[in-house]
Amino acid sequence: MKKILFSLLLFVPLILGAQIDTSAINFSVSGYAEPYYGYDFSEPAEGNRPGFVYAHNRHNEFNLNIAYLKGSVNAQRFRGNLAIMAGTYANANLAAEPGTFKNVFEANAGVKISKKHELWIDGGIFGSHIGFESAIGKDCWTLTRSILADNSPYYESGAKLSYTTPNGQWFFSALALNGWQRIQRVPGNSLISGGTQIQYKPNSIVTLNSSTFFGTDKPDTIGLSRVFHNFYGVFQFNDQFGLTLGFDTGWEENAREGEDSNFWYSPVLIARYAINDRLTFAGRVEYYSDENGVIIATGTENGFQTLGVSANLDVQIHKNAVWRVEGKIFNSQDEIFFDANGAASNTNAVVTTAFAVWF
Repeated sequence: MKKILFSLLLFVPLILGAQIDTSAINFSVSGYAEPYYGYDFSEPAEGNRPGFVYAHNRHNEFNLNIAYLKGSVNAQRFRGNLAIMAGTYANANLAAEPGTFKNVFEANAGVKISKKHELWIDGGIFGSHIGFESAIGKDCWTLTRSILADNSPYYESGAKLSYTTPNGQWFFSALALNGWQRIQRVPGNSLISGGTQIQYKPNSIVTLNSSTFFGTDKPDTIGLSRVFHNFYGVFQFNDQFGLTLGFDTGWEENAREGEDSNFWYSPVLIARYAINDRLTFAGRVEYYSDENGVIIATGTENGFQTLGVSANLDVQIHKNAVWRVEGKIFNSQDEIFFDANGAASNTNAVVTTAFAVWF
């Protein structure tokens, strides 16, 4: 992996007309693994949790959510990352990607185009600019992902221009993308999608973020435009207590001429409290409304309108290892959850435990 990254990125300073100082190149290797066990009290057929769940989505079996090995190259004027992964997260989220792309967690390179300012151009496959949750469990306050995180992009491919102000308080980026969580564009789609991100950190307590996506996730023959906005605020009041507030909204053109655009939205509140250096408790309340089934199709009268509540406890076993347990319950307006016998219900409960290690 080191040789591949070095070969791919060594030419970048040459493009800029700069000399390569190999002593200034920093190479690092990191890794992460998150085995888990989940028990869904609906006992779904074939061990698959509801279709809108993409992380920790297997029932009553010990499995691996995600594991990856990552190599990174960083220098004054260029950077790059390559990470290969496996796990049920990859199986669920990259099912539509071709061949070996299914196992690519990250593969990108960037060039700093200003000597005096943090102005970068990056291209390749990278983590999504949308949302406060990622595929890496240890970086998230809750063990499982929120409905809004599971149903907005975890990853994206394309190019982005980004700028960070000298005081580090503002971050801006503009993106050209292959689509809504796509490495390879949808067959029959010739249009490039776009996105923006603005993040403001006035101090160590507050982080405010606004991210957008605009484009389409359909072939040109259908051509339904989508506009999506993600807003969140993270408030870490002290070493013990923090709050995260998030709100997603989305619009997509209706396939029926003359009809209003389809609209979906999702608010979420997460509170986290550190009992001591080893024990941390977090609670979450969320709601997701998609009556027209743009993102989560149910085929029911009222579509997907679901409330979720969860609570989890984290035990920091080592500085590089954490054990987590979480209970979560969903309540939907329609009966959208099914057991092994096909019986429908409007409630679903699950208990999940996971062990995350990294280096």
